Formats: sequence, C-alpha cells, structure tokens
Amino acid sequence: MSLPTIADLTTLPANDHPDLLADPVAAALIGWPDAAAVGVVAIDAELADTAALVAAYDLPLAASGNCVLVAGQRAGDERIAACVVPADTRADVNGLVRRLLDVRKASFLPMERAVEESAMEYGGITPVGLPAAWRVLVDERLTRAEFVVLGSGVRRSKLLVPGPALGTLPGVEVIEDLGR
Repeated sequence: MSLPTIADLTTLPANDHPDLLADPVAAALIGWPDAAAVGVVAIDAELADTAALVAAYDLPLAASGNCVLVAGQRAGDERIAACVVPADTRADVNGLVRRLLDVRKASFLPMERAVEESAMEYGGITPVGLPAAWRVLVDERLTRAEFVVLGSGVRRSKLLVPGPALGTLPGVEVIEDLGR
C-alpha cells in the first residue's frame, strides 16, 4: 500500500520515524494494525495550525481533521473526550458532544491541562495515543476520506491517516455529524 501524499512534502512511514512523533503517538502506532498505512510529513512548526497549513500547502480544509479535547462532569465524575472533526466544521460541543458525554455542560479542556495530560504539544494534539480512559469521537465523514491530515503530537509534523483506518483506531467511536 502506498502512503498518501500532500503538496510537495515527502511522506515517510510514520512507524519508521518516531523522531517526528510525540512519544505516546509513536507508542500507539506500534500496536495498531493499520499503522503501516499511516504517513508522516515534516512541516515548519509555524504552519501547524490548520489555517496556516492549508494556505501554505494549498490543501482543501476538508482534507484536514481538527482534534479538540472536551470535558464535563456528572455526579463528580469527570468525562473527557477527544472530538475529531473535518476542519471546515466545528465540534458540536454543547449539543451532541454534551449529550454523548452525558454531562450538563461540556467545555474545552484548558490548554495547559490538555498538553500535560495528553503528553502532546498544543497545536499537534491528535487522536492517536491519547490516554485510554478518554473517549475518542470521530466525525463519520472523516472515515470516508481518502486520507486525513492530523496532528502528530508535535507541531513540526503531521500524520496522513487513511480515512477508513481512522475509524479503526482503538477506542474510536464514529459519530454522524459530530462537526457542524
């Protein structure tokens, strides 16, 4: 299987380049059966944010997935989820996500906490390698894409994940219309 490519960037097998990944991402790829189809591309860390990335490499927004971390509480029990949505949408945090978490109010996890608990850099957080106790909600549209550009856990690279493989990540729940 050939690795997906974007623009004129060199796509490398992610499993062979842990130096381009956050530690938990590299560790998660080791045990994932679809990892051989995942590529990684080195980018300028200043281009890690979606808007800058798609402008610099002339990518359609729909080819990128944004991962946001959300938390809420019910009866003293905190519930955290990663929501992965097409970059041309926003996660329906106070509607669908709140209901899925079964909490009264859902909020974005504060940046410092998201970075510390995910062991990933802000702007590079990805659904690959997150803590096992966190739910991972993926918009169904992404699983139909040829590939999805996602964070790699660090700002200096991006993962290229085949859409169908994204739905096979351990613990992933594929949700219709997660992004609006």
